Amino acid sequence: MQQEIESIQKVYDLLIEFFMNYSFQILGAIIILILGFFIGKKLSLAIEKLCHKNNLDVTLTKFIVNIVKFSIIIGAVIIAVGKLGITLTPFIAGIGAASLGAGLALQGTLSNYGAGLSIIITRPFIVGNTITVQDVFGIVEEIKLGHTILLTEDGEKITVPNKYIIGEVIVNSFDFRIVESTIGVAYDSDIKKANSLILEVFDEFKEYISSSAKPQVGIKEFADSSVNIEYRYWAKTDSYFEIQYKVNLAIFETLKKNSIQIPYPIRDVYIHNS
Repeated sequence: MQQEIESIQKVYDLLIEFFMNYSFQILGAIIILILGFFIGKKLSLAIEKLCHKNNLDVTLTKFIVNIVKFSIIIGAVIIAVGKLGITLTPFIAGIGAASLGAGLALQGTLSNYGAGLSIIITRPFIVGNTITVQDVFGIVEEIKLGHTILLTEDGEKITVPNKYIIGEVIVNSFDFRIVESTIGVAYDSDIKKANSLILEVFDEFKEYISSSAKPQVGIKEFADSSVNIEYRYWAKTDSYFEIQYKVNLAIFETLKKNSIQIPYPIRDVYIHNS
């Protein structure tokens, strides 16, 4: 019992001595940490408001805000640790060695982060744009350092690693995506009238079709049993297929109503008796 009391007394004496010698350093370190977090938060909020005021891209805004915030916090941690008299040189050397090993093991992940940084800085597209890359397309919902998230008309989320975006051909059609369709009419039909009727159909879908890029209608080819008329227009990405199906139905009904014949494929077969 006496030994336990003596042990507790020693620990108590050590704690008293420690706090007497380092109390001001500990208090100073705590104050520095609190100030670091406070200043980092306030400054990041101010920068975020400034970026929004200047209509800066959402992804770039988040990136700048996070860089500023964490830089201030890391700086405060370094100063606080130094205040306690702890030398950071061995830790920095250890972190450097560990980073080298981690970099070799995580080459794929790091390449995604590097590509993400390139996307954020160069901004080949922004949130809300429609992009086509690696045979997939969708509206850009979020750009992160490691990957980019695309949202389709069906509500599906496509996650594309950023390393598969940088260095590839990116088609950015902004809020719209082009629709290319073909319909065949009989050779004896009034082709000019058919073209005019198709253009009139697009007037019914003005709210879903781009007004800056006018729809195009014209003869694509002369097929075996029909003259193939191609029509091209820009539809909103979030209702791309819905608009395409409705426009196709409206064109079919309009041509049929105006006696523009849409012929079946015809083949003449001759049988020769030997």
